[in-house]
Amino acid sequence: MDSKNNQSPTSRILVEFLEVAITSVVFLKGVYPSDAFERRRYMNVVVQRARHPQLRDYIHSAVSGLLPFIQKGLVERVAVIFFNTDNIPLERFIFKLAMDQSYGSKVEEGDLEFSLRSFLVKLSVSEGLTKVLPRDCRWEITAYFRSLPHVSTSKVADLWIPTDTKQWQQPSLITPIKSMSSEPLSVQLYLEHPSLSEPKPQEKKIL
Repeated sequence: MDSKNNQSPTSRILVEFLEVAITSVVFLKGVYPSDAFERRRYMNVVVQRARHPQLRDYIHSAVSGLLPFIQKGLVERVAVIFFNTDNIPLERFIFKLAMDQSYGSKVEEGDLEFSLRSFLVKLSVSEGLTKVLPRDCRWEITAYFRSLPHVSTSKVADLWIPTDTKQWQQPSLITPIKSMSSEPLSVQLYLEHPSLSEPKPQEKKIL
């Protein structure tokens, strides 16, 4: 049986969109050389696709692993987090999600894709909203759940593990990038930066 038959169109389109959008974020931040990506067209917008198999597979596997949880309405936010060498977050791109599960297959896919396409266009010109990252930073994809999911038998879903990511002690500074609110899907994309009053990590002293 084709597993796609059990997927709602909204969930499938959202997961595909997140994979492309997260790749766009990583490209935007310049973590890798520009030739690590290649131009492709998605939703009639020119986007970036990772050329390196490990990078492409990490993004694809992580987002695909969220599909069963998105279908159940368990995923509240998906974040792309950039860290310094002390594992402290420097910047977070947040995709906040809300989906009406009762719509099923009644959604107009063309209308949904048109709304999501505007996020990709906005992302491509959002570099000025972000901060310059150190060259030795790292990044990861993190999902925040509305409630803890039950143990899954899906090998793809089991790729997700609890995170030990450090959190900021003060409320973050939020910069909105793009939002849409419609039936059956609402998405907000915004940036989070540490507050100006966030305690600085103590410098390591060599005796």
